[in-house]
Amino acid sequence: MSEPMFKLNCPLPLAGHERVLMAHGGGGRMMSVLIAQIFRQAFDNPELETRHDGAVLTLAPGRLAMSTDSYVIRPLVFPGGDIGTLAVNGTVNDLAMCGARPLYLSAAFILEEGLEIATLWQVALSMRQAAERAGVRIVTGDTKVVERGHGDGLYINTTGIGRLEHALRIAPASVRPGDAVLISGDVGRHGMAVLAARENLSFHSPIESDCAPLADTVMALLQQGIEVHCLRDATRGGLAAVLNEIASDAGLRIDCDDAAIPVDRAVREACELLGLDPLQVANEGCFVAFVAQRHSDAALATLRSFNPRAALIGAVLDAQPGLVTLSTELGGRRILDMPMGELLPRIC
Repeated sequence: MSEPMFKLNCPLPLAGHERVLMAHGGGGRMMSVLIAQIFRQAFDNPELETRHDGAVLTLAPGRLAMSTDSYVIRPLVFPGGDIGTLAVNGTVNDLAMCGARPLYLSAAFILEEGLEIATLWQVALSMRQAAERAGVRIVTGDTKVVERGHGDGLYINTTGIGRLEHALRIAPASVRPGDAVLISGDVGRHGMAVLAARENLSFHSPIESDCAPLADTVMALLQQGIEVHCLRDATRGGLAAVLNEIASDAGLRIDCDDAAIPVDRAVREACELLGLDPLQVANEGCFVAFVAQRHSDAALATLRSFNPRAALIGAVLDAQPGLVTLSTELGGRRILDMPMGELLPRIC
């Protein structure tokens, strides 16, 4: 995991490996200490300093977007991030996929009895760093403790609010025949990074998660006047799930070029070794964009200004609703099915 942009020492004195309070009995004072000295220290901002049951926000008139998600990844820390960066970026990215500029987050923590305070502090710092990078503030939250063996260490729920600064309707229903299909970066890195950390696998080339905020990239597309019809981050189920979901919801066919889809060499080799399809492996830092064909070149140039591996991978066809096909290097075509089951449980 990259070094934080700031240095804060844990405000709680740690003697060895101090752990979170017991789930029942005698925990009220300790919980107050955790809230005051962990979360308020890490997420310090004017809204939190009201120390009230909720945040009071001033929002400009217009349309708002709201999204919520829960994060249950195992292990809590993985190459390229941890559950804290994931909890911020995941919800920020969901707002961005609506075409919204993320503004505020809430954060709720489910702590398992026995979780090390040092781990909680590091996760809180990761969330602060991720929030600063994404330009959002964590303005309210909640903390609960569950009995040992019932919480997998730590669960986090984040809810976000963002503002829409355009009149577009960005949704699967807006996808049209002829639309260009683009992807903002290479696929499969998050899932393979988590799998390697979970199973103690060592690959020839280390793989790091692509976990990152995507709002700046989306805002750049919109500010360029590109006619964006739909956006979807390729998280659980990877690119294959996204393409199948959009094809089904839009009632159209999507045809992509397998060779055009960017996959890091280390990810491809690791997937081949383990019998996985990189197009079905989760991502946390790339998205699929459906844009009007006439804007495909401008959209690709904008995406590549953020990530040189962005690519134009296909088009939408007015035929065979719900079907997703891939052209192969041998000149044939194959159907790209929706992934069945959960390849990597507790991954996002």
